[in-house]
Amino acid sequence: MAEAHQAVAFQFTITPEGIDLQLSYQALNQIYLSGVRSWKKRVSRMRNRVIKGVYPASPSSWLFVVIAILATMYMRSDPSMGLITKIQQHLPLHVSLSSQGQTMVSVLVFSTLLWLSLILALRFCLKLLLSYHQWMFEQHGRVSNVTKVWVVSRFSTFRKPLLYSYQTSLPHLPVPAIRDTLSRYLQSVRPLLTDPEFKRMTKLANHFEANLGNRLQRYLRLKALWATNYVSDWWEEYIYLRSRCPLMVNSNYYGMDFLYVTPTPVQAARAGNTITALLLYRRKVNREELKPSRVPGTVIPLCAAQCERMFNTTRTPGVETDVLQHWQDSEFVVVYHKGRYFRLWVYRAGRLLSPREIEHQMQRILDDPSPPKPGEDKLGALTAGDRIPWAQMRKQYFSSGINKRSLDAIERAAFFVTLDEEEQGMRGEDPAGNLDRYAKSLLHGKCYDRWFDKSFSIVIYKNGKSGLNAEHSWADAPTVAHLWEYTLATDAFQLGYTEDGHCKGEVDRSLPQPQRLVWDIPSEVQAQVCSSLAVAQALADDVDCHVFPFRDFGKGRIKKLRISPDAYIQIGLQLAYYRDRGGFCLTYEASMTRLFREGRTETVRSCSNESTAFVKALEDGETKIPTLRLFRLASERHQNLYRMAMTGAGIDRHLFCLYVVSKYLGVESPFLKEVLSEPWRLSTSQTPVQQMELFDLKNHPDFISLGGGFGPVADDGYGVSYIIVGEDMINFHVSSKYSCSDTDSHRFGAQISKALQDIMTLLSADTKTSLSSKGAAQPQAKKLL
Repeated sequence: MAEAHQAVAFQFTITPEGIDLQLSYQALNQIYLSGVRSWKKRVSRMRNRVIKGVYPASPSSWLFVVIAILATMYMRSDPSMGLITKIQQHLPLHVSLSSQGQTMVSVLVFSTLLWLSLILALRFCLKLLLSYHQWMFEQHGRVSNVTKVWVVSRFSTFRKPLLYSYQTSLPHLPVPAIRDTLSRYLQSVRPLLTDPEFKRMTKLANHFEANLGNRLQRYLRLKALWATNYVSDWWEEYIYLRSRCPLMVNSNYYGMDFLYVTPTPVQAARAGNTITALLLYRRKVNREELKPSRVPGTVIPLCAAQCERMFNTTRTPGVETDVLQHWQDSEFVVVYHKGRYFRLWVYRAGRLLSPREIEHQMQRILDDPSPPKPGEDKLGALTAGDRIPWAQMRKQYFSSGINKRSLDAIERAAFFVTLDEEEQGMRGEDPAGNLDRYAKSLLHGKCYDRWFDKSFSIVIYKNGKSGLNAEHSWADAPTVAHLWEYTLATDAFQLGYTEDGHCKGEVDRSLPQPQRLVWDIPSEVQAQVCSSLAVAQALADDVDCHVFPFRDFGKGRIKKLRISPDAYIQIGLQLAYYRDRGGFCLTYEASMTRLFREGRTETVRSCSNESTAFVKALEDGETKIPTLRLFRLASERHQNLYRMAMTGAGIDRHLFCLYVVSKYLGVESPFLKEVLSEPWRLSTSQTPVQQMELFDLKNHPDFISLGGGFGPVADDGYGVSYIIVGEDMINFHVSSKYSCSDTDSHRFGAQISKALQDIMTLLSADTKTSLSSKGAAQPQAKKLL
């Protein structure tokens, strides 16, 4: 109970002589400094609210407007055209103020109103600029006059924004015309259906549009007028929070450490720097010091709403639906090690502990010999199994007493940390196999040594390797990837380590011991833990993960051929799947809609008429020139589909929302029911590198990120995640299920590599032919000259 005594600021004893009051000045000082930190954060939040509330103007511009109005009044000119006089006549305090005082107050009121009007006008102009998306569809060398004017009117000249400065100026996600969505849908499924099947689907779509569709569309347009985003709240609730299946593998995803480098082999030291880097990032988010994310290569800002629930957030289970809970602040993290849970305070006297101090505390946890209490070691399995049993257990056994206090500590923690007993990474005699095991460890671990409900959990392995597991409902992968990029770069390049692998800095030896969380786990909960663990273990054992770096070439060589790297990879995936399964399937590629306020994702249906035509031509041995032409058409088509998805003209989110409206109205739609039940046998996603400036790959080429991955969406399908690193590497993460005899992650990975190589061989041959033709034409040109 030493921790409890340290937390007491005063003690008193009742004696015959009276009350003997004993104050602990050290504890009172800690309370005072903690309160100062809390008030500083409140003041900072209030200041930021004012700054972003008047953006794109600045608070100081109000003074400029006031001085300008006063100067013109001094020159006996009335810029208000009589409004200042009218304001003066209606002042409630005109009796108690002198004439000069009344004039001054009237000028201040008018100047403030004028200033606010100018802010609204600037914000409206900014919103117009951000609402223009046609620039995405312009071809090189064929830029329209409207786009030229838009470029000239660049809003990058506005003052430096805070993280959330653009939020109120971002446009709302538009609701597409129902006819356009249905037309695009039918076009997307055409290569997957036979003629009779396509005819039947066309009939269903036409019947839907002529009858129920327009009725549902009216309700959706009404929601779009009222809500900030007509998709995001329903997407979060019905796709994520209402799902009753396990989060592990099905929803959560993972992020990996550097591929070739482990900054330190000391587990506690790596934990110290990683935790410090994460908390520095949180400080930047709280102070809004992070630069707003932008469309790569442009100044166009993206919505930053997903950053709000990054830290101090937990998904709590419910019988019908889960709830995302977010707390304003948290001064501790919770650490899991060898079946025990510890609360680790990361602030002391209002200051963030140094990396060396956090390492010291982590080493104390590693050295703690105490065994776990009965039922404690595998308690995390409740978060890995089905949601309903966990919700029932939580309500019955974790809603009061010591169990509630310990669970509150986990749920209110800034994030969750696991000190893993295993070693992971690309090492030893089987580096490829070790990468696969590394991925599986981050995706599900032992099914009980992660807390899958937390917004994200950090895993630090015994050999110093690290990684994370992230819950999906609160944010999408690019937001977590941005956090993880900053963490890796800050850990390796800014905080650094001593020569013997320890964190830098000094240690305050008076730091209190990490606080062991106490549980009282009854036999009923232990039985449910075993049941949830069995469900989770079966799911984990069924996942086949394969991670491999593709080093033959990267985006540098692809871009020299004037082809989008993403389009190239997606067409390669279509070729690989065709070779693997002998046909095509409905393909999901995640695209973002963060050009709009509170935007999340949209689906790019990568299996198109053009891509399937190219694959068939290549596999049927068509001649080179027609095959190349088909590839170019497929590439252009994919780029166009991606742009349409980004600009709100996608297919699937619109149909999903129409389906939700139909459920609210209690009406059935055979068309929507069939569309939303179609399996995504190939689910793909690119993890973007957003902060390349943090990584000096020229001087430190080994500090290459492995990216991250996710589990398969369909039982008989593949999940493919890829990250384009630098100019010469693409890392792939492939997942499938052992229980399906038709899928094999290693086989599909080999097909991906071969497909990318075969396409490059085709394109390179075309390039050589073009160069030789030019060389042969040069002498003729000289003769003509």
